[in-house]
Amino acid sequence: MGNREDLMAGAKQCLFEKGYARSTARDIATASGVSLAAIGYHFGSKEALLNAALIEATEEWGSVLAAVVARASEASDDPAERFVAVWDGVLGTIAEHRGLWASQFEVMLQADRVPELREALAGIQKEGRLGLSALFQGLPEVPDTEEELSRGIFYQALLVGLAGQWLATPDLAPRGQDFLRGLELVGGSVLKPKGTAADGPQWHGPTG
Repeated sequence: MGNREDLMAGAKQCLFEKGYARSTARDIATASGVSLAAIGYHFGSKEALLNAALIEATEEWGSVLAAVVARASEASDDPAERFVAVWDGVLGTIAEHRGLWASQFEVMLQADRVPELREALAGIQKEGRLGLSALFQGLPEVPDTEEELSRGIFYQALLVGLAGQWLATPDLAPRGQDFLRGLELVGGSVLKPKGTAADGPQWHGPTG
């Protein structure tokens, strides 16, 4: 690898082991095996490097997640069973990539005080939501529409909530069956059962 790639690898290692705020430029240079000056030359600042590393690490986790969701989706023809299998698989990827998720939450908490972080998060927010909408529907991509963004927001809320609960109390984090039961209860109390009215939102049951 070249110095730029080495720096990205070293920055990701520091993010996972030390977190965003505690990773110094010297830490990254040491982990990368390159000089401190190389950070400024290739990225301009330590923060820019960490932001780029976090985005790349998230994209790499996304590829892992896509494979897990694809396998889980093939586990059953029943939508409810697929839904449970998918979210159990998602939980597994969060556990395997704890350092990434801990850094993600750290960054989110600091975003309101660091303009560069806020801009970096805003830049990938929409793309991430559309990506989640496509992923959980088993599609390569989805159009940039209000419906798909809303679907992505829903999945994003579940995903971030699951990660946060697992980081706080792994033994009490919800499983796929818990999500399914919650979806049934909330959907049943908020949406009208199918066929009870000619208009308004309708509850069609859980889907995968």
